[in-house]
Amino acid sequence: MNAADLASTYDLVVIGGGPAGLAAAAVAARAGLSTVLFDENPGVGGQIYRAIASTPLKDRAILGDDYWAGEALAAEAGASGALIVTGATVWSLDPGLGVGVSIAGAARLIQARRIIIATGSLERPFPIDGWTLPGVMTAGAAQTALKAQGLVPDGCTTVLAGTGPLLWLLAAQIVRAGGKLDMLLDATPGANWQRAAIHLPDFVLSPYFSKGMSLLQEVRGRVPVVRVDGLKAVGEDRLREVVYRAKGREHRLAADLLLLHQGVVPNVNLALAAGVTHRWNERQLCFEPVVDADFATSVPGIAVAGDGAGIAGGAVAAERGRLAAIAAVRALDPSARVPDAQPIRQRLQREERGRAFLDWLYRPHDALRRPNGDTLVCRCEEVTARQVRDTARLGCEGPNQMKAFLRCGMGPCQGRLCGLTVTELIAAERGTTPEAVGYYRLRPPVKPITLGELASLPKSEAERKAVER
Repeated sequence: MNAADLASTYDLVVIGGGPAGLAAAAVAARAGLSTVLFDENPGVGGQIYRAIASTPLKDRAILGDDYWAGEALAAEAGASGALIVTGATVWSLDPGLGVGVSIAGAARLIQARRIIIATGSLERPFPIDGWTLPGVMTAGAAQTALKAQGLVPDGCTTVLAGTGPLLWLLAAQIVRAGGKLDMLLDATPGANWQRAAIHLPDFVLSPYFSKGMSLLQEVRGRVPVVRVDGLKAVGEDRLREVVYRAKGREHRLAADLLLLHQGVVPNVNLALAAGVTHRWNERQLCFEPVVDADFATSVPGIAVAGDGAGIAGGAVAAERGRLAAIAAVRALDPSARVPDAQPIRQRLQREERGRAFLDWLYRPHDALRRPNGDTLVCRCEEVTARQVRDTARLGCEGPNQMKAFLRCGMGPCQGRLCGLTVTELIAAERGTTPEAVGYYRLRPPVKPITLGELASLPKSEAERKAVER
């Protein structure tokens, strides 16, 4: 599809084709709303259901039943009548519900009556020494390669390190697919159990419990696991060694590939650019939008659903998307038929049970979130932890002022790889909270686009103001 083929106005624009976006689009389109879903990937599914319609993996046991649940969501959205546009990058969203999108090198600005942001999550920054070396990548990137291309580590020494449920899931998926995983370095702080234990009864009664226990047993039976409290990657031109600290002693392991992960956080950039109010979630150590029971935000007409509204997983994301879509339909066409929201809320409550236990248990170690010395914090602009800390001590109060001193957050990633780290470092140096420090002020374009794409925009006054604001 080309950008020129889009209508100028839609009842509902859904941004993101993961579980929340697919579920929302299906509900809204079936209720009669003119609905378009934009996703920048070649196919729908998001990260959780990545390549759900095109994965080369035919053995369903490799990725597990939870992954294949995405088939039904994708099919439902595809049959609903919603216009699903992949390869579409949304780079602007304004409080007046104007959406800037680029498709195949050309840009358009369209108007929506309602918007649901379903952009999901990002992996939390993992700023350790050597994390920018060739041979070091995120666990999420490795899982993308597995789902989309069927690729697994083989013929090299591979180490998986960090904390969080995805760490164990990826380990199981790699070995099921015939990949080689030499060691798993578990960086989960032991002290986390004190806070997590309070929520253990809910976790035992949740859908997570039996799955989690089975996963841990499967991985521990096939991969050496070591509990660590310190970690760095070493090498000159590429990764050569993984250095880790366990039980007070430092160990060195020759390695070719290091996969890092310490949880995921909401992808907030687009919502922030639209002016949505956010708050600091101390349990999940991230910023998240302030939403009501229907996932409406502080900006009228804009809702945020799925993991973008707080990390809770694929099943929860889909239910949140349905509720946000029902609210959009009721606002635009009260007479339209929509699913009963009560069973959806009940399923949502059931799926969310036990989440607090996981959040507290896998809360990343302070030292692995807040580096020191010459460890790079902002990869795009090559800003170190020492520079950020020193500038904070000079009186810099927040990340937006920090841009003027160090340019951190001004590169192609627009702060996605450094935003939380910069906020936490400033808070630590100034003796205050991340909530008080705040996050980067995001402006369009929130994703890199070319001058050619901007030049392709129709030249009306509205388009000009949208680009210049």
